[in-house]
Formats: sequence, structure tokens, C-alpha cells
Amino acid sequence: MIQGMHNPMSRLATRFEQLKSQQRKALVSYVMAGDPVPHVTVPLLHRMVEAGVDVIELGLPFSDPMADGPVIALAAERALAGGTNTLDALNMVKEFRETDQETPVVLMGYLNPVEVIGYEQFVSTAKACGVDGILLVDLPPEESDRLVTILKQHEMDQIFLLAPTSTDQRIQHVVKQASGFIYYVSLKGVTGAASLDVAAAAERIEKIKKATDVPVGVGFGISDAASAKAMGSVADAVIVGSAFVKTFATLAPEQAVEQTVNKVKELRAALDESV
Repeated sequence: MIQGMHNPMSRLATRFEQLKSQQRKALVSYVMAGDPVPHVTVPLLHRMVEAGVDVIELGLPFSDPMADGPVIALAAERALAGGTNTLDALNMVKEFRETDQETPVVLMGYLNPVEVIGYEQFVSTAKACGVDGILLVDLPPEESDRLVTILKQHEMDQIFLLAPTSTDQRIQHVVKQASGFIYYVSLKGVTGAASLDVAAAAERIEKIKKATDVPVGVGFGISDAASAKAMGSVADAVIVGSAFVKTFATLAPEQAVEQTVNKVKELRAALDESV
């Protein structure tokens, strides 16, 4: 039985349908809101979309990002030090939406700041700002019914993670609830980890795709043209984060933006070859 809920008019569903009809794969880019300083984020998002990004995943800065490796953890520290909080991140989406009504934006973060604001308040504010979906790394699918219900009321997607270690039971649970896309973590460990086993990932993704028609994106460990091309051949989307974010640790913001844009172009070209 094919499972999965579609919000027919959602930006994510629309974008994945468009790409499918063009036989192209989605490039999903992760950016930490406010890294390294708040005024960089919105112009960076626009530049990345121009260079070929299909879906934006905006990180919510959090002081204890336990699923993330050092690159993104440090980005969160920089963003917090620069004064960006969760509501600032939502306002960045609102500003982005003033000139881009089409590119889907998904928030990626942790449960604690959302619980502080309150689920209903958080979701309704996010929706008003133009957010399309939410991925809370540390909210297990088994405990997410309440959030899923509120998101559905606001016609927003909940993105779930699946990993190499996910049991069949967990996969079934996720495909019943997931919408937008499913985020398959290609390796054990934290974001930005190194070794990719494409064959193993392909096998797992195939298994997930048999259970659902919700698109499957793959992330963690994709950092260059070769890994993007390899994963693009087996998934509906590749999700790249640390490879973009690390430039802000070493370069001045303007240079980091240019390098990020070049990286997007390189990955986009590789993905377009992978089909």
C-alpha cells in the first residue's frame, strides 16, 4: 500500500512535480539563519536560488544542536552570537517571500525553542511568514502526532528523518505521516561526516520509495559534484549543508557568499548530469 499525504497546493509538492516532469533532481540547500550576521542571510538565499537551488532548508540557531557536526554547530554559535533567534529566522523567511513566492522553504531545528514559543504559535507564525515545512531533528515520529495535526491545519508539511539504522517499523511510521519529502540520512553519525556508501544508500532509498510516493531526499556527507551526482541518481533530491556553511567559518561574508554560489552551480551541473 502506497502511503503518504499530499498537500496538493503546497510549494514543495509543486516544486517536486515540476522537477519530475523535467526529469531533474532537486537541490536542497541548508543555510543557518543569521550566520555569520543577520543581514547576509536573505540576499544569500536569493543568490543560491538564482544559481540553481530548488528548496531551501533554513537552520534555526540553537545552543545544543546534537545531530550536527562541528561545522553546523559552529554556524549556530556564530548566528546566536550575532543576535539571531528563532523569531528572527522566521522574519528572514518573511523578507525572502517579498520577492520569491515560489521557492519552498523548510525550517530545520530542534524542539526546545519551538516548545518555548508553543506549537500553535510557532506554526501559525511560520505559516504567516511563508514557511512550507518543518523538520525538528529531535522530535521522534512516534511523539509528533500533535505537531503533525497542527501543521496539517495550517497546510504545512512535516519532514521526517530516516537513517541507515531505521527499522522497518520506523519506516512504516514515517511514511504514514510524512509529507513534502522524506529526509534520508545517508550515513551514521552527524552532519558533515565523511564516508558515503552509495550502494547501501541506494538500497535503503529504494526500500523507502516502495512504501511511499512522497519524494525522498538524501543528505549528510554530500559535499562535491561526484557525491551529488551519485546520490542524485538514486534519490529525488540531494541535500547539502556543511559544504556551504563551512565557508562562513573561514572567509569574510562577501567572499563566503561568492564561494557558496559557485558551489551551488557546481552541484547543480552535476545533478543535471545524474538523471
